[in-house]
Amino acid sequence: MKFFVDTADIDAIAELNDLGMVDGVTTNPSLILKSGRDILEVTKEICALVSGPVSAEVVALKAEDMIAEGRKLAEIAPNITVKVPLTWDGLKTCKVLSGEGKMVNVTLCFSANQALLAAKAGATFISPFVGRLDDINIDGMDLIADIREIYDNFDFQTEILAASIRTVNHVTEAAKIGADVITAPPAVIKALATHPLTDKGLETFMADWAKTGQKIL
Repeated sequence: MKFFVDTADIDAIAELNDLGMVDGVTTNPSLILKSGRDILEVTKEICALVSGPVSAEVVALKAEDMIAEGRKLAEIAPNITVKVPLTWDGLKTCKVLSGEGKMVNVTLCFSANQALLAAKAGATFISPFVGRLDDINIDGMDLIADIREIYDNFDFQTEILAASIRTVNHVTEAAKIGADVITAPPAVIKALATHPLTDKGLETFMADWAKTGQKIL
């Protein structure tokens, strides 16, 4: 499974990238706002730091304008993935840009039918939002499973990018189902290393080591 980090925080990306924990990055208008930086500037910096796909989102609503924005974003770096919403205009944009050889991430997916349309439009990635479905008492992982089944049935090459990942359990379940990618905030990715029994065991080992009175260095 590939790990994308969902942030525009350069320092957080760099820390995870140095550990080999970043296969790509996803951004959106909310994350750009949080960063407080110019979208073109920060996206260019991220692309220089990370070798994998970096999703940069269009903000227009009509296909003609989305296509123009997508082409502009794609000029930033070869690893840019143009991110478009799963609307009819977004699908039109996906078809055009993917036909031009550009990577496209179709986002805000909440149904298997939407995912099917995105695959047929040539999407590189489909981003079903797990956490937001959980918020309205629908199991987001059921959607991941449905998309996985449909894509496997027809050998679609679009990669399932599980988004709106909020917990370590989301990561585990997405991996078990067979999502190709998860994108999560840095805090969630780092929390994957945490377990109370690891902490307890380390505390015991350190206490016993102190009693030996020894040193390694």
